[in-house]
Amino acid sequence: MDAILQFLIDWGYFGLFIGSFVAGSVIPFSSEAVLVACISMGLNPIGCVLAATAGNMIGGLTCYWLGTLGNMKWIEKYFGVNQKKMERAERFVKGRGAWMAFFMFIPFLGEAIGVVLGLMHANVWITAFSMLLGKSFRYIAVAATALGLT
Repeated sequence: MDAILQFLIDWGYFGLFIGSFVAGSVIPFSSEAVLVACISMGLNPIGCVLAATAGNMIGGLTCYWLGTLGNMKWIEKYFGVNQKKMERAERFVKGRGAWMAFFMFIPFLGEAIGVVLGLMHANVWITAFSMLLGKSFRYIAVAATALGLT
């Protein structure tokens, strides 16, 4: 894991984008660690936040896309989003719709929220916008903490 993290850090903004994409999808990974390391190396914090947000958004949209496929057994088997996590996410999302994508930054539950929104065929534009807000606020908070602004 350390070798992968170092590789992503060495690639700068592009590595941060890739790490954030992976973290936003159903693969567990810490994009925050790459973000903090890139900022510590002297990369522009605004550029880092933009790269991390873009990568994580696209990763989150892959969760939404997986949900639109509608094959829960396939999602469980190949992507590790188990039924218990899906039921928890469904209770969280039920009645609130696409705006719940704001909370897709929550570790482990966020991926399931995206899949549930895809299964529900929630409005993709509202889903993407609310996801953008949540993920960007999280990365701004992480960057501010790394810079000692909090």
